[in-house]
Amino acid sequence: MDRTHSFRPLTEYREYPPQEMLRRVSEFADDLERRRTVRDFSARAVPAALIADAIRAAGTAPSGANMQPWHFVAIGDPGIKRRIRLAAEEEERHFYEHRASEEWLDALAPLGTDDHKPFLETAPWLIAIFEQRWGYGPDGKKIKHYYPNESVGIATGMLIAALHRAGLATLTHTPSPMKFLNEILGRPKNERPFLLLVAGYPDPEARVPDIERKALEDIAEILQPG
Repeated sequence: MDRTHSFRPLTEYREYPPQEMLRRVSEFADDLERRRTVRDFSARAVPAALIADAIRAAGTAPSGANMQPWHFVAIGDPGIKRRIRLAAEEEERHFYEHRASEEWLDALAPLGTDDHKPFLETAPWLIAIFEQRWGYGPDGKKIKHYYPNESVGIATGMLIAALHRAGLATLTHTPSPMKFLNEILGRPKNERPFLLLVAGYPDPEARVPDIERKALEDIAEILQPG
């Protein structure tokens, strides 16, 4: 088997002076600190081109063996959003009434969530993110994808950051199971629904849980040289 591959010079990289590097990363961290998960969305329209560019940014994520095992479906059609809401709420009712343990429900209590998901219709966009567990070559042969879960997770994080940078709010929604997304959106069996991302402007009266993020010293150790 021929495992050779062509390479080219790295032309995209940009180096910045140390102080500029610090300024850029500090501003980025400060900007992301403003990000909050929102459940109260406005129906205010968002251009499709903005969503497309955010997905384009997500598609630059690193992936196992460069398989790029993701597929994004952006949904702005009210009829499809309605079908997704009905299917998601049905699964959520089963979750809250039968599948969730008391410990799990206690953990969710501070967030004020339940099986009602009006944001799935109110928000202008839903982005269904699919993980491709395998793909197909030009000859139709099945090709294994490596680290698809990790790869799609990284791409999703980049998508959330891109939408936040654009000035939109987001919500990660994971009803379980999510096979209804394959059916509604006509996605093939090699794709597993990974996450449903709600995107749009927050409602002017939106409220968020009064909770705090962990401090840097609680989530990281910085082991300096020497």
